[in-house]
Amino acid sequence: MIRILTVVGARPQFIKAAPLSLEMQRRGTIEEISVHTGQHFDENMSGIFFRDLKLPSPRYNLGISGGTHGVMTGRMLEAIEKILLDEKPDMMLVYGDTNSTLAAGLAAAKLNIPVAHVEAGLRSFNRAMPEEINRVMVDHVSELLLCPTATAINHLATEGITSGVHLVGDLMFDAVLALSDAADRTSTIHADLGLERKRYAAATIHRAENTDSKERLEAVIEYTLDQANGLDVVLPLHPRTRQSAERLSVNLDRKGLRLVDPLGYLDMLVLSKGAAMIFTDSGGLQKEAYFHRVPCVTLRDETEWTETLDAGWNRLWTVPEYKARREISDYGTGNSAGSIVDILEAYGTGEN
Repeated sequence: MIRILTVVGARPQFIKAAPLSLEMQRRGTIEEISVHTGQHFDENMSGIFFRDLKLPSPRYNLGISGGTHGVMTGRMLEAIEKILLDEKPDMMLVYGDTNSTLAAGLAAAKLNIPVAHVEAGLRSFNRAMPEEINRVMVDHVSELLLCPTATAINHLATEGITSGVHLVGDLMFDAVLALSDAADRTSTIHADLGLERKRYAAATIHRAENTDSKERLEAVIEYTLDQANGLDVVLPLHPRTRQSAERLSVNLDRKGLRLVDPLGYLDMLVLSKGAAMIFTDSGGLQKEAYFHRVPCVTLRDETEWTETLDAGWNRLWTVPEYKARREISDYGTGNSAGSIVDILEAYGTGEN
């Protein structure tokens, strides 16, 4: 049996991990040792996601959060290295572009443990973003690069990475297909908030580029309220955004802006699917907006999910109009987890 150490730390990673972990359990060919760094640590940002997604509790919970990027990443690297030395896995599996991802990738690479990177090859080409640095560095130490789109594969080829590269589609699409019906049956978010489908907008704001500056945070909020065209904007408030608003004295008590606590996955899925439009700086929600065929505005100056722009379902807030709409084939048919497990099995048995 192949032993794989999986490291997650933030909400989007829990969503991606769910279908893949369940597929590993179903096959019975891989022993998954899960580690939660604690990067997202409170109940609404972490615990509720494990329950909604039916993820088993992680074997290790490091409880590491807060501090500068360097401090957080260093503490994680040290803790993950110890686990790797104790567990001696055959492979490290990481997701996306967080500090947890970078720490895990570096720890494994320095111990000559192969790294498999889910969502490899994404690029925003903005090196001021910590996430861009993380994803580039992890791609360059990975043995298996599991790409969601053909564009991601092209980015890797441009950087000279062609070995171990696979197009596998998008695990978040797997999760949406698997859980959409259950969310509709169990979520009471519309009733709880007194919302009517397609009579409100949904928003998320959490990235440092939008929350570290008073001027930028106010501009993003004012833009969102203006573009909502009179619809109430429901904003599940990320802890970073709440803290930044308090620190920067940004008034969030505005007409048309409905603040709610962070939501679990099933509630957020229903909220997004029922919205008339979505405003977000989250990469995952840009894609989920497309999965639900809800028009999206990305509150950033660039995005790594460029196919959503090209297909006309998403636009940057700096661009006034959408392109002509079309379907996106890159994200697969909802069996990305199966494709990834096939690749992991083949690699683990020396067939890849």
